[in-house]
Amino acid sequence: MPDWLLPILASPFIGSFLGVVIQRLPAGDDLVASRSRCNACQRNLGVADLIPILSYLAARGRCRHCGTPIGRFHLWIELAALLVAVWAATLDEGLRLWADCVLGWTLLAAAWIDARHMILPDVLTLPLVLAGLVFAWFLEPDAIVDHAAGAAAGWVLFWGISRLYRWLRGRDGLGEGDAKLMAAAGAWVTWLGLGPVMLVGAVTGLVVALAGRLRGGDLSGTTAIPFGPPLAFGIWVVWLYGAAF
Repeated sequence: MPDWLLPILASPFIGSFLGVVIQRLPAGDDLVASRSRCNACQRNLGVADLIPILSYLAARGRCRHCGTPIGRFHLWIELAALLVAVWAATLDEGLRLWADCVLGWTLLAAAWIDARHMILPDVLTLPLVLAGLVFAWFLEPDAIVDHAAGAAAGWVLFWGISRLYRWLRGRDGLGEGDAKLMAAAGAWVTWLGLGPVMLVGAVTGLVVALAGRLRGGDLSGTTAIPFGPPLAFGIWVVWLYGAAF
């Protein structure tokens, strides 16, 4: 079996689970025990309703029990997870490919939650720090100190910026979740990659903010903008292409 086939085949199912995480984790709901059901008729969904991507397309976006239109959220997250695997498979193979996917899928869930709720859950960011160090141990054992230093430096850097911003402006600018995500960035791309991650994240965030402003959204000095999504994109790009991309 080619190295790329299994992660690509698994990715829509991973995406389906990520959809559950994104919807239930911020609300504190159980991620595993609760059955999936139609929001309109409350009928439990069977296996035929839960095949990623295919079930949605086969049902033409409607509940097969009551015919109510189904939101496209799960379709988009499943396609996004598939895109992560395909993108990674064009660049890497073997253990490195699985590392790409673990990072990409986790960043996808964290960024989506932050975009919706302005939070970065510890249950996603902190294991990502550990995962970065574990993969570094197997992929770059000679650089494990740089990865560990990157995790520490990433957290200290953003923690310091958040405290300085609060002291200067009297309100929060960066959350603790952003600092923990930056720690994860350092664990994956080492301390040398922190600057490029911040650069890509800042540019991406600026582009997204300006695009929202052009669509009529509010953009002022007090507008709250989640930094998790652009920061996650920065981590992904620097991990895949290196600090000198």
